[in-house]
Amino acid sequence: MNANDNGKNGIPVVDMGTWLHGSPDDKKRIASDLTDACRRVGFVYVINHGVPDELLEAAFGWSKKLFDLPEEKKMLAPHPPGPSVHRGYSWPGLEKVSQIIFKEGEEDKEAENRKVSDVKESYEIGSEDNELQPNVWLPEEVLPGFRAFMTQFYWKCFESAKELLRALAMGVGLDDDDFLLQFHSGVNNQLRLLHYPPVDAEELSNNAIARMPAHTDWGTITMLFQDESGGLQVEDPSKPGQFVEATPMKNALVMNVGDLLMRWSNDYLKSTLHRVTFPPNWTERNAEGKLTTRARYSIPYFVSPNPTAVIECLPACMSETSVPKYEPVVQREYQLMRGKGQYEEKPVAAY
Repeated sequence: MNANDNGKNGIPVVDMGTWLHGSPDDKKRIASDLTDACRRVGFVYVINHGVPDELLEAAFGWSKKLFDLPEEKKMLAPHPPGPSVHRGYSWPGLEKVSQIIFKEGEEDKEAENRKVSDVKESYEIGSEDNELQPNVWLPEEVLPGFRAFMTQFYWKCFESAKELLRALAMGVGLDDDDFLLQFHSGVNNQLRLLHYPPVDAEELSNNAIARMPAHTDWGTITMLFQDESGGLQVEDPSKPGQFVEATPMKNALVMNVGDLLMRWSNDYLKSTLHRVTFPPNWTERNAEGKLTTRARYSIPYFVSPNPTAVIECLPACMSETSVPKYEPVVQREYQLMRGKGQYEEKPVAAY
């Protein structure tokens, strides 16, 4: 990675502060910086992103309240079985993140992939207008105010996402800054609350268990808010197979390119492998004296095209020497293909 970048471990930093009210030259500069980061690294720290600090603090507060609930309370909003609906509470061991796309008849391979469990829990939230993926809410009396806050937070994140999509459209050379927005109504986005509970450090180091294995995201872009614990790692594009720490940066979000934006851009923008693993300098001794990781909380916001959107090479990303590398694909079909290995068709018992 470029050692001259102002971020941490070579991940660039882009300041969106003057995007809304800056001059045309300011906008071009920001769009160029953002697109260059997505082209070279696929990950970028974004500051002055438009989501207020106090709102983020409240969101993390609600997330902790949620995951502090007894298991039987969280299970009042269980994630539906199978890969087609990503909503509600996923208990540890239910989801298995993988970069492998399994085909029909490969159940044995799927079972082998699941032998190392992902030790994390999550809660997925979407738009109330998404009929294909209806929300699964906790009863209001279990966590009063949670539903109202998360609904507000979901749409506030989308306001910031729209500006990032506009900047990327300008950066790749599209004539219309709103071009990508015609495919993104916000209805098909996903807000995810994530909790990685403390785990045995030796088991994690020996790959007996996992937090979140290396993978790319499926959608257009992801906006990640993370606590100070660390553990997120990004593959170095110049050194395949080697990962660097995406060290938390106060009041910044981490944005990364998803698979569909990479397809749209004909590989001009990179969907980079990333994972959550052993956190540097964030371990402690438990009551038995064993070394464990500390708990980690993060909030990714996945920005996805509408289910019927057709993703095909952007005119600005093709030329006589750069022909389209991918066949057109419908978002819903791609999502189901990628999701098949993460959630089993049959229900998985909580533990």
